[in-house]
Amino acid sequence: MCQHETKSCQRCTTAFECKPGSVTQCQCFGIQLTTEQRAYLEQKYTDCLCRSCLVHLQEEFELFKEKFIYT
Repeated sequence: MCQHETKSCQRCTTAFECKPGSVTQCQCFGIQLTTEQRAYLEQKYTDCLCRSCLVHLQEEFELFKEKFIYT
């Protein structure tokens, strides 16, 4: 049986249901992080984030990269 748990996003504190036992049903399914993006997130957070924050932080990282890495 799949285990689901209610988590609170470390960034915005929004509650969401994490579904590690059924990852294709999880709210984060389909968000593909590059190795760089994953490293960026791991520096700031240690647990799951809501889908909205994951998308926002992906965009934030790309802007950071454009501004500071590729100048």
